Amino acid sequence: MRAFAVSLVIGFNYFILFYYGFVNLIYTALLLVSTVVILRYIRKIRYSPFKDFITSPETPPVSILVPAYNEERVIVRTVGSTLAVNYPFFEVVVINDGSTDATLDTLIRTFHLRKVDRAYRNVLKTTPIRGFYYSPDVPNLLVVDKENSGKADSLNCGINVSRSPYFCTVDADSVLEDNALIKLMTPTVESPVPVVACGGVIRALNGIHMEDGAVRRIDLPRSSLAMFQIVEYLRAFLFGRVGLDAMNGILILSGAFSLFRKESVVEAGGYRPKNVTEDMELITRLHRRAIEGKAPYAIKFISDPVCWTEVPESLKMLGRQRRRWHLGLMQSIVQNRSALFNPRYGKFGWVVLPYYLFIELLSPVVELIGYVAVVLSYLFGLLSVEFMLLFFALAVLYGIFLSTASVFLEEVTYRRYPRWSHLFRLLFYGVIENFGYRQINSFWRCQAFLKYLVGMRKWEYVEKGKNVPRGARRS
Repeated sequence: MRAFAVSLVIGFNYFILFYYGFVNLIYTALLLVSTVVILRYIRKIRYSPFKDFITSPETPPVSILVPAYNEERVIVRTVGSTLAVNYPFFEVVVINDGSTDATLDTLIRTFHLRKVDRAYRNVLKTTPIRGFYYSPDVPNLLVVDKENSGKADSLNCGINVSRSPYFCTVDADSVLEDNALIKLMTPTVESPVPVVACGGVIRALNGIHMEDGAVRRIDLPRSSLAMFQIVEYLRAFLFGRVGLDAMNGILILSGAFSLFRKESVVEAGGYRPKNVTEDMELITRLHRRAIEGKAPYAIKFISDPVCWTEVPESLKMLGRQRRRWHLGLMQSIVQNRSALFNPRYGKFGWVVLPYYLFIELLSPVVELIGYVAVVLSYLFGLLSVEFMLLFFALAVLYGIFLSTASVFLEEVTYRRYPRWSHLFRLLFYGVIENFGYRQINSFWRCQAFLKYLVGMRKWEYVEKGKNVPRGARRS
């Protein structure tokens, strides 16, 4: 029996080693594909006609939807940045989700809004509307006041009142770059098949210098926790999503900045309030509906248009955010399990869903169990020093390589962080995030498993940042 137990433990350790090797192989392939795709894209945008679309009468109108709950601190900054985007035809719809602070009063006072009568078509069922606010001084701004019901319901409300064939979701604590929206729309207009959704890049707003609601100077935050997230975002957006986009395999587009074809979303039934990551659930549903209907489609990710958003600067809030993200991933995988390895869904069922299940969903569990199992096995003399070193190389050193490679990919392409000091700081945090931060992140994601198993599947409120970014109060 003892020999069997020892063999079982050793076999499990080799499974852990094999898993890390397999995951690193997948990540390497994504990194290589992403590098090629991004370099080609950069050459293309040098001659891109996106600036022509700014003045073109054929550019589709867009409704920018901004759901807001207790955002009095930042709502004026966000609305100001959306109203200032370079886009020919757009409207901004702010949905005040029953805020208990001065969010609505701040909007009314700043933009001189008045309550108006307006018909409301409840195409996507939502909680009752309390009022509409409008000002002829800002004709493309509409504020909707409704009873509190969560972000998904607020977005459905925004879709109901929107007047454009496309809508773009923007979080209430985010700031768009001037050309972000037109860059996001350009591949949609140019695509030979209908683009039902398209996402852009999210960067950390913390530490950014702003003036008149716009980004004026890019700097890095003082907070180490925010710095870790910047490196993490570079890795996730610059090679994770770019690589998956190459095979139309995107399941996650950030709700902080994504463009949708309104008709497709309404036909799919809109956002589902019961999912804690309503954006991912919707993307997965759009994939399935198009495949089941045998309709040509694309869901795109573009690595250039940037939305700056605040990131949490406390472990408590960051933990809430990461648990919610992983819980939402789990919900989406479970709800769509019938498509997993189903020949009817082609590469979506055979490649995309398995990737998110075995690589994204299960990796934190395998990682934490692997640390414990390998270390204890070594201490009890069941594993050699060579095995330990190989495990360390695959689990930690390769993680350092991926993080620093993402920083270098940013440096040789878009270079949003222009100084040499930025590069060195990002590389430093790309190294040290693998000694503590990554493990804590895996622990939070493992907690999401437990929350799902015991039925705790509710939204955890996250307060981002600590202060308004430098210069943001200026008007």
